[in-house]
Amino acid sequence: MKGHLKAFLVHLRDNRGASPHTVRAYEGDLSQFIGFLPIHNGKAARDQRPSDCDVAAIRSFLAELYRTRRSRKTAARKLASVRAFVRYLRRESLIDGDPGSLVSSPRLDAKLPAHLEIDEMTRLLETPNEGTALGRRDRAILELLYASGLRLGELVGLDLDHVNLGGRMVRVLGKGGKERVVPFNTSAEQAIRAYLRDRPDLERAAARQRSGPARPAPRSGAGRPAPRRTAGSGPLFLNFRGGRLTGRSVHRLVRRYVAACSARLGVSPHALRHSFATHLLERGADLRSIQELLGHAQLSTTQRYTHVSAAQLIDVYRKAHPHAK
Repeated sequence: MKGHLKAFLVHLRDNRGASPHTVRAYEGDLSQFIGFLPIHNGKAARDQRPSDCDVAAIRSFLAELYRTRRSRKTAARKLASVRAFVRYLRRESLIDGDPGSLVSSPRLDAKLPAHLEIDEMTRLLETPNEGTALGRRDRAILELLYASGLRLGELVGLDLDHVNLGGRMVRVLGKGGKERVVPFNTSAEQAIRAYLRDRPDLERAAARQRSGPARPAPRSGAGRPAPRRTAGSGPLFLNFRGGRLTGRSVHRLVRRYVAACSARLGVSPHALRHSFATHLLERGADLRSIQELLGHAQLSTTQRYTHVSAAQLIDVYRKAHPHAK
């Protein structure tokens, strides 16, 4: 079974364009399911076959997740991974039928993702200390997240040549390897320009740290330093060691700045993406346009990310209905 799992993960990466993060998530879920099969049917792990991934095994796996108090959302995600795996086994003629389709998904609670109001968002953007290089970098990160609605993985995957500052556009490689171009605003442009002036210093500091004591610059011509080569690519956002900033680091810095300016809990970089979509919707943008900006394949996904507050609905009703007053 482990061999079939490896082949499936290669299929996800090469044929379906799944991101490394998605592949790791599938691998974790399916390794857990395959590890559960011997408990379910009593056969040794080496004796498990694709035919053992039947309806009874999948239902027992779900029951085990409930018994160990996994959330419905987690159970639904793991079930989706198992369904994709057994569909692959069927496509490869390793099993008959589609047992995953015969197992009902857990009913999920309709919870709205956390988001910040406009005044809260303004305070958050002004929180980083712009007197330091890392503070200017953090301001650029927050501005770009809110101005463009990028996913966390999309943000940390940006390279220098993905950003067109003059046109205020960023080229993003989204889920499934789909590329899209997203605009951003003037304040994000200004914050990125301010950070980019510091970026060479971060690179040089990292180079000094790797190579030890500074060496004299090479000379050319009449005793003048050789011109520096400018990098047209490379990570847009660097950490203090000069490497690409990770998603975990951005997650930590967003939480830190939110804690410094607000009493909110559970606000993550994804909340800035949701705030982006919500504020656009509240200002009159249509769902179809927001869908394109967010890079959603289905409009139903966009509808889950956006909402209209009850207060806004009441305000629209009072203004629009002829007998509301």
